[in-house]
Amino acid sequence: MSTRPTIHYLATRPDGTVPPTTGLPAEYAGWTGDPIPTVNIAAHLGGTVDHPTPGRPWYDETPFSYFRTYTRPGELLERVEWPARLWIVEPLGETGNWGGKHYPYWVLCHRLRVVEETEPWHAFGHRGKQTLAALAQLPDLVRQWAEEWAADPESTRRTYAPWNERVTDTHALDWWAFFRAQYSRREAALATADRLAVAAVDQAVAAATDEAAAAIRLRARCLVAGQLLFDRIRNGEYEKEVRALLLGTALDSPQPALV
Repeated sequence: MSTRPTIHYLATRPDGTVPPTTGLPAEYAGWTGDPIPTVNIAAHLGGTVDHPTPGRPWYDETPFSYFRTYTRPGELLERVEWPARLWIVEPLGETGNWGGKHYPYWVLCHRLRVVEETEPWHAFGHRGKQTLAALAQLPDLVRQWAEEWAADPESTRRTYAPWNERVTDTHALDWWAFFRAQYSRREAALATADRLAVAAVDQAVAAATDEAAAAIRLRARCLVAGQLLFDRIRNGEYEKEVRALLLGTALDSPQPALV
């Protein structure tokens, strides 16, 4: 029985450069104020690149001490802001992982081969295409939802109230979505999608009341979480109810199509 080969991913900034590996503020990461070196992965496509300032293997939180590759793409956005570029790479030589059992998807190395650039939606995991499609539709949807609130606040409030209450009672977003994202190694993807959803709402509902903005913000956050984790919240009637709450199926506005 053959096993599927492990794919190693590396995320970079849009210009192709690798961000610092540290997750700590510079003053706590051994940074002396000198420029932090980096590598432009795009310039090494198809070739091999050595790390310019290799740190000690492997627990080293100086600003740039190793290449941090991932075997679970849903965590690629841990330390890289969206938008990002994604690369399939092959770690070479000695590899390591200072995170132990909590970070089994990290493979740290000082040398790698840049195999190819891949579609950026992979950074959101198996449901990346659908999640990005939902995020792309959010500005139009948010404006539509805001118009509904402005046209008839009382009726819209009555529509949202039971949905909002049920989202709170079931912990659909803060428990179900959060923990399923952790289990499926999409925690960074969920955090990024959540930030993007909030940003889309805040840009589109500047004139809305606080009540309307809060309701729309929750709806947008739930929608992208439901799309991201559609394949992970699916078993049994209760989970199907939670998924429907996240997708807002009880509310009137049309939702992005599920593929």
